[in-house]
Amino acid sequence: MENEKTEFWESAFVEKQEMWGFAPSNSAILVKDFFVRESVKNMLIPGIGYGRNAQIFRDNGITVTGIEISKTAIEMARKHYGPDMIIHHGSVTDMPFDEYRYEGIFCYALIHLLDSSERAKLISDCYHQLSAGGYMVFTVISKEAPTYGKGEMISKDRYEIFDGVKMFFYDRDSINAEFGNFGLFEITEVSENFPFFLIKCRKGTD
Repeated sequence: MENEKTEFWESAFVEKQEMWGFAPSNSAILVKDFFVRESVKNMLIPGIGYGRNAQIFRDNGITVTGIEISKTAIEMARKHYGPDMIIHHGSVTDMPFDEYRYEGIFCYALIHLLDSSERAKLISDCYHQLSAGGYMVFTVISKEAPTYGKGEMISKDRYEIFDGVKMFFYDRDSINAEFGNFGLFEITEVSENFPFFLIKCRKGTD
């Protein structure tokens, strides 16, 4: 399973290279504003890809560490954004890659590609790597997306959209169910190429 995922993303980045361009996502812009307002100084981006959502944070004085499954994507990130950013090579399902506690974590359009046990582990692993008072923000696809219900149904709200891509579609109930025990305090809608939710959680200070 792990090898399948690695091969899928590796071939995607080899074939399509900078497939999403270099402009940061709408979510990254919103989260950058939020992190700057909250004086976040260091952050982790699980599934950093080739770094298009990382630079906007770095431009605002935030130190970024990444995790990425594709070696090609890591090489692209180094080429475009310089060699000094730490990017751990591996799957987010194998977190943690370091023992560091981050003030912020931003996970964009990734968790909905995982199955239920992997999603639970990622949320828990990210929460564990937050410093006290730190924030983690996830962007997830919504059931309002036109692709919801398309393809082969694997389990409730999870579909194989096309070969190799299995996607879980969120609503507010499933967000509350999965994130409710991890400092969830805000769910907002955000428009990317599809309707998404922006999920904010905060780790307690005690």
